[in-house]
Amino acid sequence: MPTNAAQVEELRWKKISVLDDGFVCLVDVMGDDQAVVQAARVSYGEGTKKVSDDRGLIRYLMRHRHSTPFEMAEIKLLCRVPMDTWRQWIRHRTANVNEYSTRYSLAIDATQRTPPDQWRTQAANNRQGSGDLLSPEVGAELTASELALQDSARKLYERRIELGVAREQARKDLPLSTYTEAYWKVDIHNLLHFLALRMDSHAQLEIREYATAIGEKIVKPLFPYVWEAFEDYRLGAMFLTRLDVELISRLTAKLSANGRVAATEDDFLEVQDPTWKDLTRSRERDECRQKLVRLGLLPPT
Repeated sequence: MPTNAAQVEELRWKKISVLDDGFVCLVDVMGDDQAVVQAARVSYGEGTKKVSDDRGLIRYLMRHRHSTPFEMAEIKLLCRVPMDTWRQWIRHRTANVNEYSTRYSLAIDATQRTPPDQWRTQAANNRQGSGDLLSPEVGAELTASELALQDSARKLYERRIELGVAREQARKDLPLSTYTEAYWKVDIHNLLHFLALRMDSHAQLEIREYATAIGEKIVKPLFPYVWEAFEDYRLGAMFLTRLDVELISRLTAKLSANGRVAATEDDFLEVQDPTWKDLTRSRERDECRQKLVRLGLLPPT
């Protein structure tokens, strides 16, 4: 068993609540931080002798994107998740999945319901993202209609079952808010890739809550060195493109030549990449601007 056997047993089958009726829980785990270290020392041999301790080696592997050792540890979860969120989840095809079958069993009698204060507008500059919250007054109307639709769909489904309709056909009008359950087994490398994408602020809120629960409540206590390195080098890190690096070089040179320490928006536009200059809107330029704001090279807009 892993060296953190006591923590594994404490977490196993413990349901961590997500959304209004969802959860994730640990079913099993193979390996721990030490499993990653052992795999690396077998794989890289003499090349890892410069790293004196397990924590340092794990951080080296994460920093330099040596992914194979992280594939030597696995986690199996049981997830209860709305079907629309599950559609995003299942796009990550690097896991083993066994989902609850509504052809064999009755559909789970639970749907994700949205409180009046949680309805979100469409983002103005992101076709697949959310913007601000709608007013609670409008939200109350939306929630009431949602409940009516979900209740009606469930009654229709149950009536079809009573009349002898096959489960595989009776289910077809159930809403995507219906909860499903699945076993999800994934190695740590691919799990961290999933978490990096789905814990990001640009991910949909609902799947972000699942990813955060998995990361903070399960991975972090079971793989503390891996999680620390992941936070430092992936989750809290920033990727700079070649264009970003060249722009920063030009910007800092301009500031230094003028004896200034703070840049302005005009400075940024002056040193922007030539391919952006004729574009009224450029997502790449906007993303670069936000990186500079985070680095303290530009004031927040």
